[in-house]
Amino acid sequence: MDDIKIDKIIRTRRRTFALEIKSDASLIVRAPEHASYETIQKIVYKKRFWISEKQKLAKEKYKKTDQKEFVNGEGFLYLGNIYKLFITDKTYPPIIFDNNSFILSSEYVENAREVFIRWYKKQAYSKISERVARYSSSSGIKYNKINITNAQKRWGSCSIKGNLNFSWRLIMAPLKVIDYVVVHEIVHIEEKNHSRKFWDKVKIILPGYKKHKNWLKENEYLFFF
Repeated sequence: MDDIKIDKIIRTRRRTFALEIKSDASLIVRAPEHASYETIQKIVYKKRFWISEKQKLAKEKYKKTDQKEFVNGEGFLYLGNIYKLFITDKTYPPIIFDNNSFILSSEYVENAREVFIRWYKKQAYSKISERVARYSSSSGIKYNKINITNAQKRWGSCSIKGNLNFSWRLIMAPLKVIDYVVVHEIVHIEEKNHSRKFWDKVKIILPGYKKHKNWLKENEYLFFF
C-alpha cells in the first residue's frame, strides 16, 4: 500500500470517493470530509491496478509532448490553434503575432522562452479580463481583481476577497475553454465548494461547460514547453 503515492486529498461534504489521475500522472483523491486517512488508503489500494494503468497512460501521453525549439517552423499554441514561428533579422519588437504566425527577432533567440512567456502573460491578462467582465456582467456576480499567475497545476482560483487568479498557460486553450475556467472561478465567488448548486450555476451561465471541461482535462499537457 505504501508504494501508491497520494499527491492530494480533497475533502468535501460529498458522500462518495473519487480518484483522478492528472495529466502529470499525479493522483488526486476526493473524499468525504470526515473520511480517515486509513479509509482513503484502503480505497486507493483497492483501485491500485486501475491507478497504475491510468498513470502509465498519462506518462506516455506526457512524453509525446515535444520539447519546443525556438527555430523556424516550430509550432506554438495560442487560443487553441498552432502557429508557426519565423525568425527575422529585421529590427522588430522581441515578438510579433500577425494572426498567421509568430515572428521573433533574431537578437532574442537565446531568451526566446522568456520572450514567449512575457507575451503569453500579456495576452492572457487582456483576453481573460475581457471574458471575466463579460460573464461577471451577465451573471451579476461581482469580482474584485484579476491576477495572472505562473501556476502549473491550477488553471484558476478564487480568493475569499473575490480576487480571481488564472495561469498564463490558459491563453493557449480555445476561447470556450477559457470561458469555462472563467465561469468556474466567477461562480466560486458565491459557491465555495463543488456542490450541485455550484455546477447548476455554471451550467446556467455556460450550458456546454462539460465539453470544455473535458477538453482541458485531456489536453492540458500541451500547455508546457
